[in-house]
Amino acid sequence: MLALALGIAAAGLVYWRGTRAGDLSDQAAMAGFDRARMRQMGMLYGKMGPMLEQWLEDLKQPGTQAILIVVVSALVAAGCFYFARLLDPGDSTR
Repeated sequence: MLALALGIAAAGLVYWRGTRAGDLSDQAAMAGFDRARMRQMGMLYGKMGPMLEQWLEDLKQPGTQAILIVVVSALVAAGCFYFARLLDPGDSTR
């Protein structure tokens, strides 16, 4: 239960700090750079390059990071509950 609570608290903190930070991605000087970079990535790596680049950009978003933290903490908590149930000495089903 502690793993899940800490995960939710960490996700909230990551989301809160991420949404309060300044967004520097929409600068006027970078207007044409993104299109040229994506074209070059497509030429070098095919269709998978731009798609992987978009996934990496999505991972930089605070909402996505918070969701991943909650999912991982839920999996860790579920694993802890599972192994605790296996180690329970009062279990009479064995």
